[in-house]
Amino acid sequence: MSTAPQLVVHRDKELMAQAAAARLITRIVDAQASRGSASVVLTGGRNGNGLLAALAAAPARDAIDWSRLDLWWGDERFLPEGDPERNVTQAREALLDSVPLDPKRVHAMPASDGPHGTDVDAAAAAYAEELAAAAGPENHGPVPTFDVLMLGVGPDTHVASLFPELPAVRETDRTVVGVHGAPKPPPTRVTLTLPAIRAAREVWLLAAGEDKAQAAAIALSGAGEIQAPAAGAYGRSRTLWLLDGAAASQLPRSLYPPASA
Repeated sequence: MSTAPQLVVHRDKELMAQAAAARLITRIVDAQASRGSASVVLTGGRNGNGLLAALAAAPARDAIDWSRLDLWWGDERFLPEGDPERNVTQAREALLDSVPLDPKRVHAMPASDGPHGTDVDAAAAAYAEELAAAAGPENHGPVPTFDVLMLGVGPDTHVASLFPELPAVRETDRTVVGVHGAPKPPPTRVTLTLPAIRAAREVWLLAAGEDKAQAAAIALSGAGEIQAPAAGAYGRSRTLWLLDGAAASQLPRSLYPPASA
């Protein structure tokens, strides 16, 4: 069941990153207090990495028990381990290398020089198996019920590596798929599908900058998920759009309260 999106609009991308980082710290601490551990799905790109850098700089980050946090990824560029373009490489640089995570709970997506070689579909299937192994009876499905799943929104409305009209956005059964021929480089990727994304308690969509304004307007105007994948990304209990003023510039003010600006 979809949850109606809530919007929070911040003055600029720096404030948005800082506020989102504070919000994430709170969610993780609350989840750990109530269930003992927390699980978060990270996103790459400038907004995802900006949030991680803001989290690294936040004094409140020490409130998190990093050893009881599971980290997953929404998508990954199918490149060799350590490639600077990989989301996990950028995440390690922005935050992960500076906090005491349990390495066994950092679930990076396979690299193109990993055990599956250059077979991206086998790599995707292996990640789906890892997700299924982490899902308990309480999760009611083949993936864990993530506490927070974050997604950057592309100028074309893509989220994770689900691009408009391509096969991956149409997937209804598998939780992870290989992507061939993505319209932005690199063309080969691994991505969660919409069914996996919708398993999250909360889905947060991050958009900052004028180049994201049209995408936000399309996705929030009732567009279909095949044409606008961001429109199909929602959480079980909450769907939150975190935007800066530039990304929100084409939205009707009726969509968000004036106070949030």
